[in-house]
Amino acid sequence: MKHTSWLLIVTLIYHGFAFSAVTAVHPNDDLQAILNRAELGDTVVLKQGHYEGNFTVSKPLTLTSNEGATIDAGGKGNALTLTDSGIKISNLNIVNWGGNLTDQNAGIYSDKAVKDLIIINNKLKGDGFGMWIQRAQNITVSSNIVVGNPSLRSADRGNGIQLSTVKHAYVSNNTISQTRDGLYVISSQHSELRNNTMHDLRYGIHYMYSHSNRVIGNLAYNTRAGYALMSSKQLSVLGNTSRDNEDYGMLMNFITHSTISYNQIKNIWTKPENKVIGREGKGLFVYNSGYNEISYNTIDTAEIGIHLTAGSENVQVSGNSFINNPVQVKYVSTQEQEWSIEGQGNYWSNYLGWDLDNNSRGDTPFEPNDGIDKVVWKYPESKVLLDSPAIILLRWIQKQFPVLKPSGVKDSFPLMSPLDISTELEQLSHPVSLPIQESHL
Repeated sequence: MKHTSWLLIVTLIYHGFAFSAVTAVHPNDDLQAILNRAELGDTVVLKQGHYEGNFTVSKPLTLTSNEGATIDAGGKGNALTLTDSGIKISNLNIVNWGGNLTDQNAGIYSDKAVKDLIIINNKLKGDGFGMWIQRAQNITVSSNIVVGNPSLRSADRGNGIQLSTVKHAYVSNNTISQTRDGLYVISSQHSELRNNTMHDLRYGIHYMYSHSNRVIGNLAYNTRAGYALMSSKQLSVLGNTSRDNEDYGMLMNFITHSTISYNQIKNIWTKPENKVIGREGKGLFVYNSGYNEISYNTIDTAEIGIHLTAGSENVQVSGNSFINNPVQVKYVSTQEQEWSIEGQGNYWSNYLGWDLDNNSRGDTPFEPNDGIDKVVWKYPESKVLLDSPAIILLRWIQKQFPVLKPSGVKDSFPLMSPLDISTELEQLSHPVSLPIQESHL
């Protein structure tokens, strides 16, 4: 019994549940010295006011404020540098860190192989990266607000939250604006981005060289591309919204073995002042990406609904709704593709067929492109001739003599009305598992 009691005490001390202290700090105190003296598991609480300097947290503890204290880095370096596992940063205002992107200046910076970081409910505003987290595992980044400096060129700003070589990250309910990219994820695995809001950026979410990640229920607006998914595989991109973006609702570049489903893409249109030949807003742009499932998405009011090119084949496309897009499909390839699965195709708002047997499927296939379209794609200047009698005659001849029709997309079972996906969207709005950090407590 005696041995058991000592074992319990030692276990509690090891996990930081015993002998932890709460230290209140005022603006005139030496914050770095207090952080250095703190014991494992302590809580350091900043009273209201300004704390100027670049601070390092080098042991497992909580740094927080009940009154919205501000850490001001004075325009240089990192505001907070985290060098150990088990650190929690919460309820702080962090401002004015450095803008040197080569040195990776950030409001919150960690490049050590640490675990169990919690960064929650902070407000960050500055020139460089909002957060730079590298080589960490089992981290939670939640309910933070990150704002960049709009007076800088987009290319000169840091990303809002950057995860590099990270595993098991849970990033949720953050709001990011006026940085370069909102959430930038590179060489990272087994993480989830959920219910974040990104606006007034270059890219809302930007993936590079990553696999086995989930992107669920996020919102991106007023960007060049809501979601830029590049050189990655095994992504689950579900229930996201991309609206009022200029060039791309969702861009897929060398994405394989991924699921893109139940996403809502609306109003993707290049601004008149940025118009050049060949630049149009694309709801979905699929470049050199194969072996993916694209299903149950809504693409509404984009200059081009979906554009596939550069070997983007072996793609399963079904259950989507293409609504009010002047060009529904731009498919640049010589291989014919069937866009229906087991008798279910997609909804096309410009489909003119009929449904005599009342099975909610069109009785004639939908083929969105013909040889005239391909000529226009190759020679954009020829658009001025689209309504001419000669072009109308050529389209009629193609229909009468299908042998003249080039290979392209064919939907053999077009839907007569959009599918109701509200139940699926409701299910996606609720996490199916605990946040990663909580699952390890």
